[in-house]
Order: sequence, then C-alpha cells, then structure tokens
Amino acid sequence: METKDQITEQPSRYDNLEQMSVSELIHHINDEDLLVAEAVKRALPQIEPFVEAVEERMKRGGRLFYVGAGTSGRLGVLDASELPPTFGVPDSWVIGVIAGGDDALRHAVENAEDIIERGWQDLQKYHPTADDTVLGIAASGTTPYVIGAIRLARQNGLLTGCITSNLNTPLAEAADYPIETIVGPEFVTGSSRMKSGTAQKMVLNMISTSLMIRMGRVRGNRMVMMQLTNTKLVDRGTRMLQELLGLSYEEARECLLEAGSVEKSLLKNEE
Repeated sequence: METKDQITEQPSRYDNLEQMSVSELIHHINDEDLLVAEAVKRALPQIEPFVEAVEERMKRGGRLFYVGAGTSGRLGVLDASELPPTFGVPDSWVIGVIAGGDDALRHAVENAEDIIERGWQDLQKYHPTADDTVLGIAASGTTPYVIGAIRLARQNGLLTGCITSNLNTPLAEAADYPIETIVGPEFVTGSSRMKSGTAQKMVLNMISTSLMIRMGRVRGNRMVMMQLTNTKLVDRGTRMLQELLGLSYEEARECLLEAGSVEKSLLKNEE
C-alpha cells in the first residue's frame, strides 16, 4: 500500500552517503533531526484535543491502547512499559500492542502487519469497551494491521487516534483524531525508524506524560508515585522527602520505605 509519492518514501536530501566521513554523516543526521521538534510543534493543535478526550475516558476507567507494527509498534510498547515504574500505575492503564506479538519486539515477523483484521483481533484478549481509546501508530499511514484496528475500534464505539508522518492517509481518515507529524524525507531514503520514529516517540511522551499528570500521578514537578524498584529510585524518593519535609537523609529514607512511596509519605505527614 506504500507508494513513492508519500513523503516518507521521497528520496533523501543527501546522496552518496557511503562516501561521507563519520563527521559528515552525524552532522547531516543531526541537521535532519532538528526538523523533528518543529514538525511535532505544528501538530500540537491535533494532539491537544486527543489528550483531552482520552483523559475524560480514563477518568471513567478507560484504557489507552497503542497499536503499531515494526518500529512504530516497538515505540508504543516502550512508552506503555515505562509508565508503571515512573508513575506507579497498573500496567493495564496503557497497553502496547504490536503486530506479531512479543516476538516482534526483537525480531521482524514476516507479514504480521499485512493482515487487516489482525489488529482488532489482537485487541480482543483485553475485552475492549466504549471507554477505551486506541491510538494507531504508523509512519506511512497505510499499514493494514493498524488501519484495521482503528476502523473496527471506531465502529465498535471506542475513541480512536493515530500518529502518521504523511498527510491525508487511510489511517488518518479512519481515526477520530489524526496526528500528522510531517518530518520530511528520511536521511536514508524510506528509513522511517529515524525522523518519523523520533517524532512518534516525542508525541507518545507528550500524550502519556500529560495524561499521567492530569490523572494525579505527579505533585508539583515530581514523580511522587514512582515504584521503588531499585536503589536509584529509593535514593531519588529519599531526596524528594528530604527537600519537601526537611528531614535528614536517614529519616526520609525510613519514612519512604515504611510508606512505600513519596506520595504516601507526604499524605501520612499531612495527617
């Protein structure tokens, strides 16, 4: 379904890459990467209403699903997997679904993205409801697995959105809230793991972090609900309590470990 007239398939602005020095390569790649933040900025008017709509549903108990294939799917799984330790939320709040399943996180799974019904089928094990949201991620905007998931999710009353790097794609047409980050041709022609992938990661960071803040998982600017899963995070939480409560390091650490989180420690102190 991909065609040469798509922006993501247009020839690179650079040629004869194999003849470039390392210095030339990395400087040109950096020059291209500088364009990504501006592309995401142009998409902010599309991102804002999507986040607001998802927030409304999450406050009713709805979940957010990321659906993608290849790099796009991996980025969705990555973002979803980072939220429980960072914000102390159940892993059922935001769920990443990738064409080909977990094997596709490390290895290419042949033809996994080409079956249009499979994306919606893969969502069924989560028993989706009308309070849930499905965000399709596909740089091309033409991936059958993702398009099918979005179309059928919308038909079944779920909120839908998408992130693409092309304009007016079938995926954008299928979604309630299309987000189009037009980053231009890739440094290596067609390699959408580069600028398109960077834009996707930035938008996912924006969406999930904004939602976690709006859902009360941040106090001030601190990750007060983070899971205390390693020494670094215990130390970070201890230093937060030192600053907020005026305790010694030892007192703050004892308070933190007894309560189980920074937030619970603060609530206990406020009683």
